Amino acid sequence: MDSLTELLAEVQRGRPPAADGGVTIVPQPSPRDAGVIAFTAHTVVFTDLDPGWVRDRLPADDLSAPLCPPFLQAMADRTGRRIGNVDLLGLATPLDGPPPVPLGEVTDSGHPRVARARRFRDAVRVWTGQGGLLALGRGVAGRWEIAVEVEPGHRGRGAGRTLATCARHLVPEPVWTQVAPGNAAAVRAFLAAGYRPVGAEVLLA
Repeated sequence: MDSLTELLAEVQRGRPPAADGGVTIVPQPSPRDAGVIAFTAHTVVFTDLDPGWVRDRLPADDLSAPLCPPFLQAMADRTGRRIGNVDLLGLATPLDGPPPVPLGEVTDSGHPRVARARRFRDAVRVWTGQGGLLALGRGVAGRWEIAVEVEPGHRGRGAGRTLATCARHLVPEPVWTQVAPGNAAAVRAFLAAGYRPVGAEVLLA
């Protein structure tokens, strides 16, 4: 694959990189987006750093090395970027018809979750409903990415699952999610909403 956009399009079609223990290095899809995605027994590094420099720092016999602190810190030092969280990367196909519950689109939200979404995504749109907030925008390599925030008083009632499901009705393309593995409630919500784990990802902001 020559680009991250092409590679992620293949993943959306159910064709992830071969589980061959290899590392694929591709250019950054934009000045904003650099990082690492680990699929099953294959890792993709998207950076504008010299590929030779990257490979020199990755032991050939260590599948975990691209997501481990020494390599990530070397990338951060070299690029002047900050290491983000290592997230579970999930993917869900679009669903036909309107969302299963009413949502109201808002254009002036100052919610911290929306502010964060706008730092990492383009064309962000925001809806509220079910005691929570749903944001969708174009993130890494132009993929559709979701962010969900449920108000404390509405947690534990399935609102997160419902909002995550609604996202699949709002855009006509697959939707990606990045979830902190320690946020077990969010992981359960996205799994229940039909998002399947495809890998792990860390971005360098």
